[in-house]
Amino acid sequence: MRSRTGLRCSIHRLVLAAFVCCNAAAILWSSTPLRAQDNQSFANDQRILARYRTELRKLRQHRPGFSLLNTKFFLFGLGSRPKFIYRKGKLIAWPSGEVIRQWELQEETIVPPSYSVWLTTAKSKIHIFENESGLFLNENGQQTVLAQGHVHLPDFRNERYPLVLRVLHQEILVNLVDGRPVPNFLVYSKPWYRDGAMMAMVLRQTDNLGLIRDWVMSLRDPCDHNNGGMREADNLGEVLFLIACVSDHNHPLVAQTLKEAESFRKGEYIVGKTDFAEHPVYQTEWLKFGMKSLGLPDDSFIIPKTQDSYASLVWWAFPNGQISSGFSPFDAMKYPYLAWAQDHRSGSHTGPVSTTDYPLSWEADASQANYSGMSAVSFDFTTHRLAAPHTWHAAEMFLLLLSHPKQP
Repeated sequence: MRSRTGLRCSIHRLVLAAFVCCNAAAILWSSTPLRAQDNQSFANDQRILARYRTELRKLRQHRPGFSLLNTKFFLFGLGSRPKFIYRKGKLIAWPSGEVIRQWELQEETIVPPSYSVWLTTAKSKIHIFENESGLFLNENGQQTVLAQGHVHLPDFRNERYPLVLRVLHQEILVNLVDGRPVPNFLVYSKPWYRDGAMMAMVLRQTDNLGLIRDWVMSLRDPCDHNNGGMREADNLGEVLFLIACVSDHNHPLVAQTLKEAESFRKGEYIVGKTDFAEHPVYQTEWLKFGMKSLGLPDDSFIIPKTQDSYASLVWWAFPNGQISSGFSPFDAMKYPYLAWAQDHRSGSHTGPVSTTDYPLSWEADASQANYSGMSAVSFDFTTHRLAAPHTWHAAEMFLLLLSHPKQP
């Protein structure tokens, strides 16, 4: 990777603009005098970080912990903005891997709920931060615009865990790539309907559905074919729900999806493969939920009364009388979204919490993930087959903590 030491600004220029290409996106470098109202106070961010760690301690009191290797980094690029990785005094453009800024550090402070990183060098204090309008770099009394594009960022101030919710929200927004919701942009190149639907539930809560509208409107296949190319039965309901979030039953994929459902029908329910196993309760409930979300009648499908380990994953519409076995602690650590979804249904506290400040979500040892992508952060993640953050996990945590404010 090439290193760029920085841009020198002449006092005789009003504006210096340069463009750095990153994934076919131009990054505008504009040097303008800092305004006091835009300059976040380091002391204030320190107080926010202290409150955030207090929230995390409360959340961890009744839940198992999981170590994310204690690798300090932060991801930038909310919504449609280009993505950057901060790590060890370097700001790295993704996917090129180009080091666009580098500093000789004396100290660094990452403040996840403020979406900011503070750096101290021998000569100056640097502030990299993201807000609703863009991504910015403050250095030597000048502000550089790294990226622009509006996103809605609630502060959740009336919730029990407002700062934790802000971080979980960030972990979802940063994994929107060109409007496409991916589980983790470093290890997954394609959106998954399953993860995308859970992300959409969060985006609906935070008034950000417009960020994925174009992608949803472009969909033409009832299945995403991401798990070894298989047609997964739960995809049908998930894609119908995604369509309902931004459109209606006239979307061209709706009729095709309902026709596809007949190929999975077994009597009054559907059954097929999801994660390489049959989950008829989960799959049929997703289909019914997707149809209901579009205002379509769903009486021709009835939830089967059979054991299904994935049944609790549809916690918002869990059918009475159905059986849902629990997940093992081993699975809960590798695929924590399973445990957090089960907690949402049962009120249990099996979902693990990260022992680090950031990120709060992860997934390990997934069959379709390309973990070499995590080497952009640290080879340790690749070695341990660990991806962090992870949007399905972040979404399950977010939705539980938002809907159950008293949940420890």
